[in-house]
Amino acid sequence: MNLRFIRKLLCCTALLVAGSALPAYAALPLHQQIDSLLGAGKEPFEKNSSAPADDATFLRRVTLDLTGTIPSSDEVRTFLADDSADKRTQLVDRLLASPEHARRMQYLFDTMLMERRPDKHVPAAEWQAYLRNSFLENKPWDVLVNEILTADGTDEKTRPAAKFLLDRELKAEIVTRDLGRMFLGRDLECAQCHNHPNVDDYLQRHYYGLNAFLNRSYLFNDPKTKKTSIGEKAEGLVSFTSVFTKEEGKTAPRMLDLPEIPDPAEVKVLYKVKPAKNVRSVPVYSRRLQLADAMTNPANVAFQQNIVNRLWAMMMGRGFVEPLDMWHADNPPSHPQVLDLLTQSFQEHDFDMRFLLRELALSQTYQRSSHVSADAKIPQEINYGVGLLKPLSPEQLAWSMMQATGVTDRTRAEVKAKEIKANPKQGTQKTEDPLWREENLHKALQGNVTSFVITFGTVGAQSTRFDASANQALFLLNGPLVQSWIRPGGNNLTAQLKKLKTAPEIAEELYLAVFSRLPEQAEIEQVTAYLQVSQDQPDQGLPQLVWAALSSDEFRFNH
Repeated sequence: MNLRFIRKLLCCTALLVAGSALPAYAALPLHQQIDSLLGAGKEPFEKNSSAPADDATFLRRVTLDLTGTIPSSDEVRTFLADDSADKRTQLVDRLLASPEHARRMQYLFDTMLMERRPDKHVPAAEWQAYLRNSFLENKPWDVLVNEILTADGTDEKTRPAAKFLLDRELKAEIVTRDLGRMFLGRDLECAQCHNHPNVDDYLQRHYYGLNAFLNRSYLFNDPKTKKTSIGEKAEGLVSFTSVFTKEEGKTAPRMLDLPEIPDPAEVKVLYKVKPAKNVRSVPVYSRRLQLADAMTNPANVAFQQNIVNRLWAMMMGRGFVEPLDMWHADNPPSHPQVLDLLTQSFQEHDFDMRFLLRELALSQTYQRSSHVSADAKIPQEINYGVGLLKPLSPEQLAWSMMQATGVTDRTRAEVKAKEIKANPKQGTQKTEDPLWREENLHKALQGNVTSFVITFGTVGAQSTRFDASANQALFLLNGPLVQSWIRPGGNNLTAQLKKLKTAPEIAEELYLAVFSRLPEQAEIEQVTAYLQVSQDQPDQGLPQLVWAALSSDEFRFNH
């Protein structure tokens, strides 16, 4: 009987015990249960909530959230012309099954787990490929975390997963804090020297309970391979003293207030590989290997709730708990019933992130407009009665700009032609594979994405804030990369606009390419007026028009 089956059995048993008083809405699909709990159908909520977003807005929003870029003009036209009743469901399913979704999740979780740290022991490319392949497989969250926390760097096949621990140099103060923040939603940094002065829930024993899983581990530099891996000693206890009260304590490994995990009572042989000079010691009983099991254990509800909160924030623009890593009694979830519902469903579906994202995308809550009706009171952000604005990540901004200006389409065609020329017999068939196309397009344009990450990326995990700097403004205003994209050339957007004969045609193509929607009449008139003023300098006027659209708030945010 495998561990996953046992854990699922435990979850199901808990559900059966609690299932005697299930509410009436429990028979509904999960996305409808979400809406019901948040107030859908109730007059006060509906009166002050936004209407459903139109098709164009929904298409842009969900494409950005699930694949990290805006849709093409052709995709917008096709979706708007489709009169199928279930076209939004079909769209969500198609996006989730695409290679672009795996790339989007790679970007998201790389940023969340590594926070744009510089490389040390594991190259970023290997780690990112590991993440991408994991999301292509739709690897469950608990399995992914188990791999990340158990890899020691000795096996080349699993070494990329060890980046989380290796690139933090196994420094106690860094690893312990990040385990709490990223996997439990608790920033325990201020509980290192004493119980947290402002958060009653964060205790010194919580910090050192996590630290105790790793206090015997150390970095080992192999003199032969010159690579760093993780070694471990068989002994070593964790004790602590409060700098305020001088009270002393000790703890075995533990997850927050869950029971301690004691070492085996009697171990006659301590080591598989004994400590020696230039030798990586390996104990018979490893505290470090208990970390992953304890973290993903069904009893550790904080682990499950944390990822649900982060995925909710990814889609909705705000977590049930904000900041995402400050979960405590004085900062409780805004909607505990919804959180419990999602956590329970996440357990039932074996920590399937793709399942959860699908249900969130299909909910009315996710699909609400970001515009509030004139006669409604502006709904509070935490009520989720309005679609919240989300700043584009550096990766989303880069890919969206390249899609809008025609760089993506041009490069895709060049990559395809190059492969067919190099391999006439199998090239055509090879380039029809969506996975091959996405991977090779990414390789060709990765340098551009890196430029955006350097300029717009900030150290830190998942965030819903928007901050702009002078360097970022200059990068968009006169940076050579963006300027090269908007200068007329080949079949890029500016060149296409230049071929069109009338202002309404130019306005339509511009708005479809950049804003993923058709222009309103007032916007057509604005474009017409601008073109009349700039008609004496068409080579400057059209690039400036495209640049203005790309630099606008409407483009810079997912709405």
